[in-house]
Amino acid sequence: MEDKFYNLALRFLSYRPRSEKEVREKLESKKVESNIIEKIILKLKEKKFLNDEEFAKGWIENRNRFKPRSARLIKIELKQKGIKEDIFNKLISDKGLMINDLESAKKLVKKKMEKYRNKLGITRDEIYQKLGRFLASKGFNWDIIKKSIDEILAKGV
Repeated sequence: MEDKFYNLALRFLSYRPRSEKEVREKLESKKVESNIIEKIILKLKEKKFLNDEEFAKGWIENRNRFKPRSARLIKIELKQKGIKEDIFNKLISDKGLMINDLESAKKLVKKKMEKYRNKLGITRDEIYQKLGRFLASKGFNWDIIKKSIDEILAKGV
């Protein structure tokens, strides 16, 4: 019986990396007994299929590369995945994973500016408002939003 649930956990992990909390919740949803869940989690950790620190590192890298967001929003996402704050703090203090909110925001503004460049009749104020709302939805604070939009508009990008 344990093997059946272990294989279920492996299949769940095969789609994308998961946090320990996600695997635990998946097994709980299948009504697996808690002592069996603990054995499976331990086995997955021993075989290095489950590692919250590696999961968080991959999540941060993925967000920085493909879906830039503020460090604050990434931290919230990881917390929802069951990643402890000390793991997050350790990872962002690592120079390779440093999340620079200003750079992320500027990257998003440049990308969005492509959309507005060829629109007729759109004013600078309207662009500013649209970009501001967009960046706010990505978790950036007002200072970062203002700096990033100002820098990109000043360059005329």
